[in-house]
Amino acid sequence: MMRKWVAAIALVGLMSVTAAAQDAKTVISNASKAMGVDSLNSITYYGSGANFGLGQSNNANGQWPRNNVSDYVRSIDFAQPASRATGVTFAAPVTGGPAVQGQFQQNIGTANTAWAQQLEIWVTPWGFLKGAAANNATVKPQTMGGRRFQVVTWNATQKAPSGVSYKVVGYINPQNMVERVETWLENPIFGDMLVESIYSEYRDANGLKYPASIVQRRGGNSTFEAQILGANANPANIQQLVTPPPPAAGRGGGPGGPGGPPAAQGPASEKLAEGVFRINGAYNALAVGFADHIFLFEPGPQNEARSQAIIAETKRVIPNKPIRYGVISHHHFDHTSGLPAVVAEGITIVTHQTNKAFLERALGAPRTLAPDSMSKSGKKPVVEGIVGDKRVFQDATRTVEVHLIKGLPHADGILVAYLPKEKILAYADMFNLPLASNPVPDPPVVGTGVFADNLERLKLDVERIIPVHYPADGRQVTRAELMRMVGQGTN
Repeated sequence: MMRKWVAAIALVGLMSVTAAAQDAKTVISNASKAMGVDSLNSITYYGSGANFGLGQSNNANGQWPRNNVSDYVRSIDFAQPASRATGVTFAAPVTGGPAVQGQFQQNIGTANTAWAQQLEIWVTPWGFLKGAAANNATVKPQTMGGRRFQVVTWNATQKAPSGVSYKVVGYINPQNMVERVETWLENPIFGDMLVESIYSEYRDANGLKYPASIVQRRGGNSTFEAQILGANANPANIQQLVTPPPPAAGRGGGPGGPGGPPAAQGPASEKLAEGVFRINGAYNALAVGFADHIFLFEPGPQNEARSQAIIAETKRVIPNKPIRYGVISHHHFDHTSGLPAVVAEGITIVTHQTNKAFLERALGAPRTLAPDSMSKSGKKPVVEGIVGDKRVFQDATRTVEVHLIKGLPHADGILVAYLPKEKILAYADMFNLPLASNPVPDPPVVGTGVFADNLERLKLDVERIIPVHYPADGRQVTRAELMRMVGQGTN
């Protein structure tokens, strides 16, 4: 009798699995028919919208900065798979002046197999259904906001650095339209970063259903928005549409991947004063030795590798002392993407109070897709916020003042480090000094004037200025040169 019961239970379980699989196939099939996906091999759609700069918000708790896109056209060949998107951008620089025209381009082909690129194909409503049909999807009903959805989940063929497959989740409404698609992507600040694509206001183009509104969010804020005016199914010239033109003669490729350019070649560090070193690279840091510890300004730029190099060189030039404090200039991701290495080292991150909650929340997120040095160490981020305009780090041997810069459009809560005895000041991103052989902009950019005004406001007796982004000729920068730039000094 017991064997019969076991066999019956196993049969019921098998029937349940089979029914669930059939249910998923039925849900996907119904949605594919309703949206015109069954006969869809490729698509082109067009309109206007906006691109947003992930990690470059003016305020850490605000929206990513918007860059309008006109003449937006997106083409996808699901068979290759390949995609190309183009548009014309207009953006006003934070340093002031008129909007500058640029190009929006996104080219995804068989050479771009990473999920970071391919997801742009498979999180579209049509790509999601095709991926679900091909990848053993599952389904479960879920009520959200009083509405019933069929939630379909499948795993992409691409795998994350940890070895797990990327998951894709789509929400299909009672009208069999795909309203939302979610996936996750590794990010040095957000960890397992949620990528949400939201589709609404569906329209019909000869049986093809397309959303008139598209919103993609990363890190909780919009990174792309589009108002779609029309769509064409299976365009005859799809190969031409998804193939980018060859680069212009004499021009190389685009910039490098996330985290900025590689560190500049040259000496790894430079002694500025006794116990004070500039740690050289594309993003510089300032290391200051106290009696029993080290203070580091800008410890986590670019990526983990750059941050680890800064930490290693700091320990080499100031040996036998722990790095206790790492002060970040501001929250932008090109200046903070190495912070997991800072946490792994046990360094306390110091920022303005404006950024504290954001960094604690982001750095505290799970990191299962790409375990980094922080998650491997088991250490939790320790973030201290400067309340007010100033914090002084001091012992019997050294004083470092950290000041808040006011009035800068680039970023709220931006900090500078000032050594009163050595008359050295380190800063980031207010302005970039040109080569000595180049003329100074006239009038100077907004950030230059803001910097000079803050030096006057704070009454700082500065002789040497240490930019995080050093001039390409590597020259020492003086306050006198800065004053000449803003017309407050003599030639």
